[in-house]
Amino acid sequence: MDKKLKLEGIPPKFQKILLEFARGYREATGDDSILSAFIERLQYLQKHPFTFEPYHQKIRHPFDYYKFSLDFIRPLIELEHSRIEGVDVLKKIDAELKKGENAILLANHQTETDPQAIAILLEKNFSHIGEKIIYVAGERVVTDPLAIPFSMGCDLLCIYSKRYIDHPPEQKMQKQLHNKNTMELMSRLLQEGGKIIYVAPSGGRDRRGPDGEIEVAPFDPASIEMFYLMARKAKTPTHFYPFTLATYDLLPPPENIQKELGEMRRAQRCPIHIAFSPEFDMENFPGSEEKEKTARRQNRADAIWKIVNNTYGRLK
Repeated sequence: MDKKLKLEGIPPKFQKILLEFARGYREATGDDSILSAFIERLQYLQKHPFTFEPYHQKIRHPFDYYKFSLDFIRPLIELEHSRIEGVDVLKKIDAELKKGENAILLANHQTETDPQAIAILLEKNFSHIGEKIIYVAGERVVTDPLAIPFSMGCDLLCIYSKRYIDHPPEQKMQKQLHNKNTMELMSRLLQEGGKIIYVAPSGGRDRRGPDGEIEVAPFDPASIEMFYLMARKAKTPTHFYPFTLATYDLLPPPENIQKELGEMRRAQRCPIHIAFSPEFDMENFPGSEEKEKTARRQNRADAIWKIVNNTYGRLK
């Protein structure tokens, strides 16, 4: 297969990564044609670099990146063994969005392809919601050449995650200013209403722990507080929902967190699952009686994380 892949124009650093990814993709799906289309798109973007705005809206014309990314990921998913939990909650979210209210999904994050995985599971009965979701996205998904085509097919609020904001140190202030501007933009979107936003308060993907089990990464209380403040500032009714993904096997992340771009990827065919949990009361929760502000915020983050973690334990 490697001889068939023409990688001219792909940076040398990424050619080995692409070959390994392509090998796994073909083993999982038996599909060469869409692989060739993916490589052609990578080559096109090397010649015509794309710059993401702080709020990026999915590109559908002249090339439909949304459809392409779903068509690329769909063969990897065993749909007959995949499921959605919390459909009644999803129907409630749908009704709120139609009334011009907002929903923020406080979620774990497992693979680079989570947006496509979510959209594919929703496309049978809730495709309109799958298309509406705005993803709070870190720097890597808009700078890694292999991720860019998929990111171009998503609606994104682009921020620098807490995990990478100090790297390199001389760019920290610039990144913090960028994040402030993006959050103000998100507040305006919430003010408009009818928005559904996915955010991973962990700031990164779940990984395996020392015992080899996949662990839902802890939620950052400051991140959750920031989104809550933005929602309150917007004044449009905004609802918060714990949201759980079990997508890890689709495209497992590296075992260790990498600061530099260029991680190896190994796609696999597998079932995936998502779950919408009932609305979370951001003011009344286990530990909300705590008077000290920092401890109270930590209690709230822990309470949301426990819902997601317990749901994940059931899903997997």
